[in-house]
Amino acid sequence: MDSPHPLALALSGSTDAALRAEAEACAERWGLPLLLRRPKAPLTGLFVQARVLVVFGENAVSLWDRHGHVAGGPGLAALRLKEIAKGRAEDPLQRIGELAPGERVLDATLGFAQDARVAARLVGPDGSVLGIESSMPLAVLADASLRREGSAVEVRHADSGEVLRGLPAASVDVVLFDPMFGRALASQPGFEMLRRLANPSPLRADVLAEAQRVARRVVLVKAARYTPMLRNLGLRHEHASRSAPVVWARVRAGSGRPIPP
Repeated sequence: MDSPHPLALALSGSTDAALRAEAEACAERWGLPLLLRRPKAPLTGLFVQARVLVVFGENAVSLWDRHGHVAGGPGLAALRLKEIAKGRAEDPLQRIGELAPGERVLDATLGFAQDARVAARLVGPDGSVLGIESSMPLAVLADASLRREGSAVEVRHADSGEVLRGLPAASVDVVLFDPMFGRALASQPGFEMLRRLANPSPLRADVLAEAQRVARRVVLVKAARYTPMLRNLGLRHEHASRSAPVVWARVRAGSGRPIPP
């Protein structure tokens, strides 16, 4: 018996032609198999053929394995985008990152693309957001979900360190890092699946240095408030309320130092 595919695409129970065409287009973009099943056959039966599935449904694109599933989509970014639409400027990417229309942003740890969605709104149609994700399942999920939303965020499956090393100096305005295993995510939907499928590697000093070289203006690093990640990199977080579980550090492009308040 052939070994199962590491990753494949599938359809929910719907027989909608447009849904199948969407899945087929994704399969072609990423070079992945699209697994079909008989009507009413359980989705779990496909795990004989694939270890992980990206499933196209009418309401969402989801990521499945034998232990559970999580839907793609904006998640908590939807609330952030609503606040921005109201004219408020309290989002960390506004208050700390100072993202502006027309800027070029590289999200080096894309994940579920929540920060990328907010960044895309802030830089607008004249700007650009490139998301790098080293986990193929997460990259495909993000790409399919963003395309369904009509987002202009570009998704690339790659190692962010390698991508940064291949870019010219000052070729983007802002680089974002959110090393998901450097902060507590237990309260977020899909945390257990992230633990199984995401890259657990911490942010390294050499990768941060490459980000500083590539960024024209600033590098932003997100971390859990009480983890040692920022301290290990020689960084200090910006001011945040005592109840904030997540903090951000700003690193000046090319300097290796936090930006003074």
